Amino acid sequence: MELTLVAGDPDSVPQNSPTLYKTDRGSWVVQGWVVTDPDALAKLNLPDGETAVEIPDRMIQFFTQA
Repeated sequence: MELTLVAGDPDSVPQNSPTLYKTDRGSWVVQGWVVTDPDALAKLNLPDGETAVEIPDRMIQFFTQA
């Protein structure tokens, strides 16, 4: 999988995370804060092999840039 950096969160310190990447497979990789809240995870009902990350609203604008 090839990753192309689209944007790092300019308001995040110290490493511009959350970060958005576009792949060469027609998909996105989102680096964000790990969701650990048990109630939220139960509502998501994530299957094996999947996880959830949280990103701030200010990052949504970058999805249309790639």
